[in-house]
Amino acid sequence: VPGIGPLIATAIAVLAPPAETFRRGRDFAAWLGLVPRQHSTGGKQRLGATTKMGERSLRRLLIIGANSVIIKQHVHATARPGTWLAGMLTRKPAMLVRVALANKMARIVWALMAKGEVYRSPTAAA
Repeated sequence: VPGIGPLIATAIAVLAPPAETFRRGRDFAAWLGLVPRQHSTGGKQRLGATTKMGERSLRRLLIIGANSVIIKQHVHATARPGTWLAGMLTRKPAMLVRVALANKMARIVWALMAKGEVYRSPTAAA
């Protein structure tokens, strides 16, 4: 996974509970503290700032990994123009994009752990 190296992978393997603990990737990201706080009432959903209520060290490592992907945009295919990340960087503040990318990386990690698969880089749409 772009942005996740041996150090972060080892930390996730050691500090994170088994993938079966969480029903979906969002629950894992919420456990890490990478999701927005919800202030919802009457069917109207309002999302606030990132909660920062979860596993502090893993959250920090994932944000650092996301930062490395953003800094090395010319290396990673996921940051090329026309991708989700490139569009987010043009519209949103840089730190918000880092946290959003860390959230996305956490969900990918959960899916890989839950299914026991190996990461395959997404292919370019033809």
